[in-house]
Amino acid sequence: MPRDLPLAPVSERAATLNARYRHHAAVAVLEHALRDPELGRVALVSSFGAESVVLLHMIAVKAPATPVLFIDTRMLFAETLDYQARVARDLGLRDVRTIRAGAAALAAHDLDGMLHQRDPDACCALRKSAPLEVALKGFDAWITGRKRFQAGSRAALDFFEPNGAHRLKVNPLAHWDRDDVADYITNNRLPRHPLVARGYPSIGCAPCTSPVAPGEDPRAGRWRGQAKQECGIHFIGGRAVRGPKEDT
Repeated sequence: MPRDLPLAPVSERAATLNARYRHHAAVAVLEHALRDPELGRVALVSSFGAESVVLLHMIAVKAPATPVLFIDTRMLFAETLDYQARVARDLGLRDVRTIRAGAAALAAHDLDGMLHQRDPDACCALRKSAPLEVALKGFDAWITGRKRFQAGSRAALDFFEPNGAHRLKVNPLAHWDRDDVADYITNNRLPRHPLVARGYPSIGCAPCTSPVAPGEDPRAGRWRGQAKQECGIHFIGGRAVRGPKEDT
């Protein structure tokens, strides 16, 4: 939605929106987020990962021209790139924007392509968070697929939360559990990411994602053997900070 009037402070808007939509279902929260003037200009940020097709389908049904920002870290599985192209085409998404780190930034900070081994937080900041922050400069809010069940850091996740001083983050699926996701995909006959059937319930970059054994936490294959559980360092206002942990 175009922004015609100045928006209220981001913390005030988050509180207002959470109160307004506290008892709404996920689809209703998403639909309102796309047209509520308190949100302003909105984009969906999607990894086209294991569960991403749910929000992508909702967007395709409600507002297929919504900008979809896809972060290609240049280290994704080939299956993810193929899946992204297929889903975008089959759902009729009209404005998918591929976001990448610039060649100069990669040459300056990860010339040998091994930064993920030396400093995975710095690699995520370089290849994911910094390019995303640039891409989001034209938006007042962005939609994510994060859910409370995914990690302890998300246990109190609200539908709307501040993201820096001027932008909101929208989490329409915050209250969904794993069965809700599976049921939606099945009932709408949506394609699953091909790596899910091969033991990857959570999918990130190829060097930092491994299969998960039966009974393991679904995110156990992300940065296996490290304390890191999320993207970690992210950029707000051009500054690298270690703060609320991010995912798409």
